[in-house]
Amino acid sequence: MMKYLMKSEKANATFLVTISFTALLALTGLVVDGGMLYMTHQHLQKAANASVLSGGQELTQEEEVVRQIVDETLEHHDELSSFKGITIVKENRVTLELEKPVETTFMKLFGIDSVDVEVRATARVGPMGRAKGVAPLGIDESIELIYGQEYTLKVDEHDSDTGFFGALAIDGTGASTYKETLINGSLSELKVGDIVDTETGNMAGPTNKAVKTLVDSVCENMYERDCPRVLLIPVYKPYNHDQNQMKQVEITGFAYFYVTEPMDKHNKTVTGVFIERTGTGYELDEAVDRGAFIVRLTE
Repeated sequence: MMKYLMKSEKANATFLVTISFTALLALTGLVVDGGMLYMTHQHLQKAANASVLSGGQELTQEEEVVRQIVDETLEHHDELSSFKGITIVKENRVTLELEKPVETTFMKLFGIDSVDVEVRATARVGPMGRAKGVAPLGIDESIELIYGQEYTLKVDEHDSDTGFFGALAIDGTGASTYKETLINGSLSELKVGDIVDTETGNMAGPTNKAVKTLVDSVCENMYERDCPRVLLIPVYKPYNHDQNQMKQVEITGFAYFYVTEPMDKHNKTVTGVFIERTGTGYELDEAVDRGAFIVRLTE
């Protein structure tokens, strides 16, 4: 009887060890293969996010341009072969889908040779409502903007009651501060709803010098990133008038203005064209749409 019980216990022990070893092997397989799948998913998602954010920067241009940027970004991440599909809606959003088969190791014991990892990313544009690096020029929100058409922004104090008056005191007052801000953009952050003083003095001189610096920069393509001749300027509505002179304006949005030519020494206007493009900033729902956009991930 004792021999039978001992054999029975040994058999049970052997069975338990076998079951435990099988479970441990399966768990190890899940950990190894699961970790591989997780890392692949993370890499794919990173590549997809980077691609739609880069492509989204060009959503104001043709679809072919957006697709080219997406492809270049995917190639940079070595994931061009993972491309599954793309949807581009101009001036709105770009959605990218990636798929990559991942070969398993331990899961092959259960008949699973590979697993398809899929990711999706969408970036969309929205009206810019808060930003730094803003030029101290502006335009009234009542002025209709036709992109690509030539406009002139006036910097003479006698024109401060018109919608085309431009000179603003964003980083402070004075000719020197105004000129520096016009060349390099504001240090201060500007947002929709802010009240900004106008430069009531004659800013033609410092404007002329700043515009010459901008136009002399090596940049002939208005859509080139970091082109000094492309200025982010505030869109405003009049806020405080005093004796036919506009003292303050309220910011309602932003626009991009490409300076096309230097100023004549007898001229008190800045000539250029408004363009649609994306840039660095933050979206605010209350911002008016005047062609200055930000790009952000939505999924």
